[in-house]
Amino acid sequence: MVLLFLTKSQMSYGQTNEFDKAVLKLSKEKPKNYADIDAILKPFERDSIKMKSATDAFILNEYNEGASYTLNALGVINRNLSNYNQSIALHKKANTYAENANSNEFRIVSLNMIGVAYRRMDVIKSALDNHTKALKIAYQFKDPTPTVSYNIAVSQNSIGNIYLALEQYDAALNQFRKSLEIEKNANSKLGLAINYHNIGYAEQGKGNLDIALENYEKSLVYNEAIDSEIGRMICFNSIGGIYLKKKDYSNAEPIIRDALKKALEAKDQFYIASSYNNLGQLEIALNQIEEAEINIKKGLDVSKTYSLKSAEASSNKLLSEINQKKGNYKAALNYYQNAVEIENTILTEKNLQYVNDIVILYENENKNNQIKALASENEEVRKRLERNRNIFWYSVLALLILGAALFIVNRDRALQRGKKILTLEQDMLRSQMNPHFIFNSLNSIKLYIINNEKENAVYYLNKFSKLIRKILIASKEKETCLQEELDTMQLYMNIENMRFDNEIEFKINVDEAINTEVTKVPSLILQPFLENALWHGLSSKKNDKKIILNVFKNSKDHITVEITDNGIGRAASKKIRESKKLKRKSVGIDITKARLANFSKAFENSYTLNIDDLYEHNSPSGTRVTLNIPV
Repeated sequence: MVLLFLTKSQMSYGQTNEFDKAVLKLSKEKPKNYADIDAILKPFERDSIKMKSATDAFILNEYNEGASYTLNALGVINRNLSNYNQSIALHKKANTYAENANSNEFRIVSLNMIGVAYRRMDVIKSALDNHTKALKIAYQFKDPTPTVSYNIAVSQNSIGNIYLALEQYDAALNQFRKSLEIEKNANSKLGLAINYHNIGYAEQGKGNLDIALENYEKSLVYNEAIDSEIGRMICFNSIGGIYLKKKDYSNAEPIIRDALKKALEAKDQFYIASSYNNLGQLEIALNQIEEAEINIKKGLDVSKTYSLKSAEASSNKLLSEINQKKGNYKAALNYYQNAVEIENTILTEKNLQYVNDIVILYENENKNNQIKALASENEEVRKRLERNRNIFWYSVLALLILGAALFIVNRDRALQRGKKILTLEQDMLRSQMNPHFIFNSLNSIKLYIINNEKENAVYYLNKFSKLIRKILIASKEKETCLQEELDTMQLYMNIENMRFDNEIEFKINVDEAINTEVTKVPSLILQPFLENALWHGLSSKKNDKKIILNVFKNSKDHITVEITDNGIGRAASKKIRESKKLKRKSVGIDITKARLANFSKAFENSYTLNIDDLYEHNSPSGTRVTLNIPV
């Protein structure tokens, strides 16, 4: 039936082109191997409209492998346009369809594509995690398919690029050469083009400019063979950079300008920023200072817009050099400090992930030298100690006393701080797990059972158990990722809404620019605000009950969470509470403020919390809570 619909919709204008035939053939036959699908859809993979159309058709026909392929193609298109968050979302969706198909081959492809997008964003941990997962699955194949072998090369290539960013050029070359061997065996011209270029980049980092140029030119030959415009652009950029370093400006200028033109045509913001920086650097060398400043500022704007940290640091360094030449020393210093700050941020993020690997690489190499140096130092220290024995022991005694005093003071402070944190977390858990909430939720589920509404009872019991488990897990953690927090709040609202006969409309809107997987917030921090909106704002309202939770970013230092309800307002709610005989003091917000204050100590900027009454025609129309959490 679905295939009939597909055929009619595609032939509605009386035309059946090659693409329609390809989609129809795949929907009927449903091949399982990546290579079989690729052989048919390869000519259309860069056409986003066709890939979206194919995705819809494959999902309609429950063809998971086909949907995974086209979603990955759409992810690559978005990555090449520097829409990295959209690219990651598409690749993750492709991975879901790969898992539905139980296809390790498609899982490897999707995980690698996710890793590449994260690497472009300098989110190194997520990049390495996904490439490592892909390799682990790939090595389980006794007889790997060409697709699996190719993706092993992709993983090694990406890990090599991570070593490049860490300036570990020999380690990077080792990965690129392993990948190159796989590509040679597969006779993959695209793979050879990529690896020769990366080998050139590593050799350039080592200062071997002629060897680097030779590899860039090999890469260009393969890109010409496969007619890759993006490949030409990348090679032109790199070759132009070599000419710049060699001060061969006459050869550098045309190729750098051509690289910028190709980058603009491809709309690849990553290489647009790099090309503007290259052109600006050339113009500085040619003493075309005004033109250089204009182009580098264009590169800086692109870098900031698309969060391209390395390119942003390069732009700031070049602008510092320009302002120094113009005598604007204060501006030069500011640009240079910006560059250093950005580079330190990147370096810190990467060192957190790779410090163990780096230590291991250098540990064995330096061990013997350290032992020899220590032996020499020990002999010298022994002689010095013999001459100054009395002074040494008095110094040791004084240091011990001072150290003991400092230890006692610091231990006391740590215990007090730990006690305060523990008290806050216990109060928080009691707030989330209060007996009224548990009793009322179970009572509602019991009513479903009594009324023989088994499906509703099972549905809400599953929701309730998941929420309790999440609350218990979250109570052990001081912080969690934003995505986990939002998922928990959705569960909480599902349970509470059951008690309101599902009258409340609850929506969560998250700005696409925010990566919810890496953004950290205090665990269960939003629940007290939702509880207040429910029981103080909406519980006394008759109908049209809404709560909207918006997450967005107005500054680089904070994320903003905005919770808006269309309830009766705080003034009316206060009157209702005061009229009740049994009054219960709410401490949830106070505990939340204390937890936010403790969380903010790790950041330069603190949190802010504003609660505003909303009015419509001078009548209360709800409440808005605005919470700015430091990131």
